[in-house]
Amino acid sequence: MHVGLNLVFLVPGETGGMETYARELIPRLAEMPDIRLTAFVNRETREMAAGPWFDVASVTVPVRARNRVGWVVGEQAHLPRLAGAAGCDLVHSLASTAPLRGRFGRVTTIHDLNYKLVPEAHFGVRSLGMRALVPAAARRSHRVIAISQATARDLREHLGVSQRKIDVVPQGVGQAPAAEPTPESRLRAELDLGERPILLSTSAKRPHKNLLRLLEAHAGLLPGERPVLVVPGYPTPHERELRERAQELGTAEHLRLPAWVSVADLEGLYAAAAAFVFPSLHEGFGLPVLEAMQRGLPVACSDRSSLPEVAGGAALLFDPDDTAGIQQALERVLGDEALRSRLASTGPTQAARFTWEATAQATATAYRRVLA
Repeated sequence: MHVGLNLVFLVPGETGGMETYARELIPRLAEMPDIRLTAFVNRETREMAAGPWFDVASVTVPVRARNRVGWVVGEQAHLPRLAGAAGCDLVHSLASTAPLRGRFGRVTTIHDLNYKLVPEAHFGVRSLGMRALVPAAARRSHRVIAISQATARDLREHLGVSQRKIDVVPQGVGQAPAAEPTPESRLRAELDLGERPILLSTSAKRPHKNLLRLLEAHAGLLPGERPVLVVPGYPTPHERELRERAQELGTAEHLRLPAWVSVADLEGLYAAAAAFVFPSLHEGFGLPVLEAMQRGLPVACSDRSSLPEVAGGAALLFDPDDTAGIQQALERVLGDEALRSRLASTGPTQAARFTWEATAQATATAYRRVLA
């Protein structure tokens, strides 16, 4: 079968978890003998000229995806024509929106309904576009892939998608470590971390990630025992609010908000951190939790949406609306040695249940259901 991959959305280094999804899924699909892939990429991605989307056949959609209007035009006007000309039997859209027409089968992965359930997750034109395009994609696709049972439930309850149309296909977690970790001494010097323990939270700086409450909980820890909170992730307009709140709380010296860090630096942070915290209000899957667990970090995370099913019994769960509860979870995951030992030992076992090979196999099954 000839499968077109809708990557019109993708600007490498700026697309978060959906880029990880594409990077991990494409090589594994390409190994399957009955699947031929063509990746449809935008001009920004073409100019970068690197990535697994260029290890398969590729076609440039003549738009720039940083311009959200251009992204929509590329997906709705150009992609159906280009996929038809390439002879695709099916187009798989990897980022929750999809072409609404075309003489080919349509599979769409819907990662979450954040635009509806936590509208502050998106800014400006993107929010408006998601409100129109995600429900339309769900209606017009022949199969919808949900990345968790929680997302499948949201699709049924909020968009009226039939369970018969949904394939639940969890994401995987890559092999760790992905690179030789940067030595802790160098990381501490480069990020000005001092000698305090490190509390890590890999996260985009977006309101639904609930980082303001995390800052307040962090500020409630005893000053002499307060770790330095490191939150690497791409910057957004919300970052200014986070910095201002840390100043008000008097904890700015114990907060670091780096943008994207190198793979080696990220592995170094995982190795050096005392614990990992993830207070998000809503997640379609929650891959950062699995990545931390895989590396043996004690994890405390929100008890919302997909996170309990991803974490299993291998994380300390808390109510993300309860600042005092978050603070108590931090105190336990940092100071309760018996708990820390249990979480560090059960985390890798839980993470090992989620593999990209299984994700690719289940995705291919969804393709075959459409073409059957």
